[in-house]
Order: sequence, then structure tokens, then C-alpha cells
Amino acid sequence: MELGRVGVVGRFKPLHNGGALMLEAICEKADEVIIGIGSSNKYNLRNPFTPEESKEMIEKFLSQRFSNYKIIFIPDFAHIQEYDDGQKWREYIKKEFGKLDYFVSGNEYVSKLLEKDYKVIHPAELISEDKRIILKATEVRVEIAKVGNWKSLVPNVVAEYLENSGLVQRFRKEFGLQTLTLLANDSYKLPENYDQEKLHTGEAW
Repeated sequence: MELGRVGVVGRFKPLHNGGALMLEAICEKADEVIIGIGSSNKYNLRNPFTPEESKEMIEKFLSQRFSNYKIIFIPDFAHIQEYDDGQKWREYIKKEFGKLDYFVSGNEYVSKLLEKDYKVIHPAELISEDKRIILKATEVRVEIAKVGNWKSLVPNVVAEYLENSGLVQRFRKEFGLQTLTLLANDSYKLPENYDQEKLHTGEAW
């Protein structure tokens, strides 16, 4: 499947094995890839790494094999009441990404917002069933907070970056207890539905 010019948005907090596999598959099949780091104006429980840090994780992983991508920052607007319908975000995406052959998203809310503007495809369409990795960044963050086996959930270069940059220690200090209190139950592993995904876009800074 040849993709041409492709856009994708994720928060990558952190870049985990599933996200890495998705980006790798897109870069392998596309001529040009625009990677948007979402929620770039937020630093909180769900966004405990800065957009610059997420960009560094992606760069360290993708630059080993690819050069056909660029990374941009995509802020949220839905925490402002007048923009909570997602339309300002949609217009921002159209302006920043421009003309695309495909937009890749596994997020139902994002897919609905952009379906009239782009041909939206699910990441699963790009990865054979035997290679798919079902994983959420929340699971990685919980394992980091638990001092668990989080390194097995991210690419080696990302694990090295997180440790060597002091980001593991910073995360545990700033968000570790809160992560365990709010997220350390089985529900954090479940896929989020349309309403849950929409709700997250309006969360406070």
C-alpha cells in the first residue's frame, strides 16, 4: 500500500513500542510523513513530558532508518468553552498539514472530526495482524510509576533517553503517586470510546 503524503497525530507520552511500530509502518509506506505531537500546550498527568521531549523520543527512534518525516506541535483548544466542539482544532490541523493523501488515526473522535477533510485510515490497516502491538502510553506510565518493567514497553533508544535525561526520576517525583492513585487499575488498559476521547481534549492544563 503506497501512501504518498501522510499525516498523523499522537501525544507520544512516551513513545512506546506500539506507537513506534505505527510510525515505522507509515514511514516505510509513505513518501512524506507529517507527525503532529498533540496536546503540545499541556503539561499534566496525561502529558508528563514536554512536546520537545516527545519529539526527541521520536527523532531518536525514526532517524535510525528514516528521513522522510517532519515533526510539528499541535495544541489543544477544547479547554476553551467556545472551541469545545473541536472545530478550531480541525481548522488548525487543515492549516498545518495541508493537502494529504491519508490521515492515520486510531482515535474515533479525531477520525470523526477529520473524515470530511481527509481519507482517514486506522493504523491497523498498515500493520499485519501478527505484528500488531496493542499498548497505551498510560500502561507505560503506570509501569514507570510502579518501578516496573517499563523498559520492555518502549524502544531501547527511548528507554535510554528517558533514563539519561532524568525524565524517569522527574516523572516519578511529579506524577508518580498521582498516576498510581488514579490510574493503577484494570480500566486504564481498556480502549477509550468516543465520549472519553472527546472529554480528554477539554481537560485543564
